Amino acid sequence: MSEPSILAVILAGGTGGRLGPLTDRKAKPVVPVGGTYRLIDIPLSNLHHSHISDVWVVEQYQPKSINDHLANGRPWDLDRTNGGLRVLPPFQGEHGEGFAAGNADGLYRQSEYIREFNPDLVLVLSADHLYQLDYRDVVKTHQDTGAVLTMVTTRFDGDASQHGVVEVEEGLVTGFEYKPKSPRSDLVAAEVFLYSADVLLDTLAELYEREGELEDYGDQLIPHLVETGTVAEHRLESYWLDLGTPKNYHRAHMDLLAGNGLEFDDPAWPILSASPRRLPAFIADSAHIGSSLISPGARIAGSVTNSVIGTDAVVEEGAVVEHSVVLNRAHIPAGAVLRSVIVDADARVRPGTEVGESGGITVIGADGEAFRPDESNGS
Repeated sequence: MSEPSILAVILAGGTGGRLGPLTDRKAKPVVPVGGTYRLIDIPLSNLHHSHISDVWVVEQYQPKSINDHLANGRPWDLDRTNGGLRVLPPFQGEHGEGFAAGNADGLYRQSEYIREFNPDLVLVLSADHLYQLDYRDVVKTHQDTGAVLTMVTTRFDGDASQHGVVEVEEGLVTGFEYKPKSPRSDLVAAEVFLYSADVLLDTLAELYEREGELEDYGDQLIPHLVETGTVAEHRLESYWLDLGTPKNYHRAHMDLLAGNGLEFDDPAWPILSASPRRLPAFIADSAHIGSSLISPGARIAGSVTNSVIGTDAVVEEGAVVEHSVVLNRAHIPAGAVLRSVIVDADARVRPGTEVGESGGITVIGADGEAFRPDESNGS
């Protein structure tokens, strides 16, 4: 069987509103994770290790924040003369112009470029999930089953109603519900979709002509393909988590600290990033640190327990940080007590702040204001 040509499309245009203040000034794909990485590093690293080198990033919200991090694709060996990384922002003046109403619409707006590129397969990825996957295994499943679409699925122990819920029989998808109120199972789509390119493009055009608009993939595209074609599943048995909500974002870091999360520094499959060049973290004599990750450039003089501290963050003497995630350049003053808190990049926490005592996750934005997300509706 000949090797198919593959175009990878990373959909990085959403506003990330469920993360609250964390995405007020930056796109969700470049929200820090694991101290020194960004969310978009995950799919880009998986692509690098899978030897897929034609990668397009579709942007919309806060594109400069993404472009500043991508560095022309250099960290993932995508700065190439032929192929490599291509960034696709919104545009005006021809078919596909304007802002997309959802991820399926985002694909449709790039359809003429995809036809011109003429790949055999289109691998569509989101930029806000933690997982390790060799996409070549998904390609093999796709070819072996003769599917028009192969979706990666996983068992999820959280709220399946925030995902596409999948029903399967003997490796084929027989049912799909997008964010149902009452999920029938805990098997969800892991936001990795491999399409036969001609079927994808023809279906997008057919649905747009018939319905006049496209939104998210789960509203029209996936249900149509499940109903009319062969859709295969590729089961992901290892760690996977959607970081689209503060609860899951916090959980991912607590999993990392507990040693049962994504292994960012797996020697056989390391996560690659445009890492900052900083001195090692400075730990003062007054500091107390237990079971934490402290990023380069951070300065710790207070108490930090079971937490992840980002690059250039400061925890002053007399401050207490427990079970929390402190992002880049945030400043925690003396007297502040933070428990189960996410502190946004560049935040200046107010002296005397005490949050996190009542349970749940609190987000402190760059303006110092505390935000308590309503996880019941995924906002």
